[in-house]
Amino acid sequence: MKRIAILGAGTAGTMMANRLQKSLGPRGWTITVFDRDNDHIYQPGLLFVPFGDYSPEEIVRPRRYFVDAEVELRIEPIAGVDPTKKQIALGSGETVDYDILVVATGSRIVPEAVEGLTGPGWQTTAFDFYTLDGARKLAEKLAQFKGGRVVVHIAEMPIKCPVAPLEFAYLADAFFTKRGIRDKVEMQYVTPLDGAFTKPKAAAAFGSMMADRGIEVVSDFLVEKVDGERAVMTSYDGRAISYDLLVTVPPHQGSALISESGLGDDSGWLPVDKHTLQSRHYPEIFGLGDATDVPASKAGSVAHFQGEVLAENIVRYTEGLELLPDFDGHANCFIETGYGKAMLIDFNYDTEPLPGRYPLPGVGPFTLLEESRMNHWGKLGFRWVYWNMLLPGDDLPVDHRMVLAGKWA
Repeated sequence: MKRIAILGAGTAGTMMANRLQKSLGPRGWTITVFDRDNDHIYQPGLLFVPFGDYSPEEIVRPRRYFVDAEVELRIEPIAGVDPTKKQIALGSGETVDYDILVVATGSRIVPEAVEGLTGPGWQTTAFDFYTLDGARKLAEKLAQFKGGRVVVHIAEMPIKCPVAPLEFAYLADAFFTKRGIRDKVEMQYVTPLDGAFTKPKAAAAFGSMMADRGIEVVSDFLVEKVDGERAVMTSYDGRAISYDLLVTVPPHQGSALISESGLGDDSGWLPVDKHTLQSRHYPEIFGLGDATDVPASKAGSVAHFQGEVLAENIVRYTEGLELLPDFDGHANCFIETGYGKAMLIDFNYDTEPLPGRYPLPGVGPFTLLEESRMNHWGKLGFRWVYWNMLLPGDDLPVDHRMVLAGKWA
């Protein structure tokens, strides 16, 4: 019996395991998924934990609940991968052979990569919200915060969910306003980019909203070090920013397992063809989601759209057929803007976010590059879709390719 091994039981790996079980399980293929723990975190929910909108318990569930019963799920650490022998070495010393390997190991924050960040002040005056522990401790800090300078900061790109720092800034503005202390809070949005976002039209829209809410955008800031004792962050060009509360998105890397096994680059990203998602070095290895080096957003929607393409390509690979270059970099993201509203952007490798209606041209119900309450409800409603449709590998009524219908150039 032939085996497909999937490294990682997060969003991408779980979805892929369930899709492949439906297509290749009946053909005699065994699907095995590996992960180091049994906690599946709904990562979009981490944004809401600091503000008390979600509790940690609401966004964590056992991985076993979402993996098809016919799929083998193994919860144990992986020591390494030997791509020449097509073997996975487990922490127990056992080795597992594979015929096809799917790398869905995601990404991780490495705050220690910024000099001084994890020194004095870490999780006292400086926090992340990209981990459950960080989001929980930031919630405790915000609950007793009385005022001062709040700096929302991105260390470098790429990061998971590139719009999440924007959302945090908007939600913090609304949070402080609701508590009646917004006039006591000075806010800055500090980014290594030349604007609030990577795409011009979206950057203009987000930047304008920042200005309207009294949030200063500090661009082209490449952080060199953080002095936690003085509560000062310094850039390589010598600029210094002081803070009372630093909410940072630390540098990201792929899994150390990938680089240490010789599968990826020094940062742990797996090099794949950006359209087929096949490894550029090993034809029987494929990448999915945040784990790859494709120049697309590291976001859940991207993993979903990639998953539709990759599931088909793996089936074609088993049949000896040419792979389809069908992934176009499609991403769409809801952006919470506070006060019960949100925006939505939809883009791909070649086309930046445009205004319009989505997913039905001219109808919506969601608006693109425009605030609406419907977008906010779409963001909140996605949690149900995630647990009940996306992870099980069901087809959603959204094309994996970006379409221009309904968009206004």
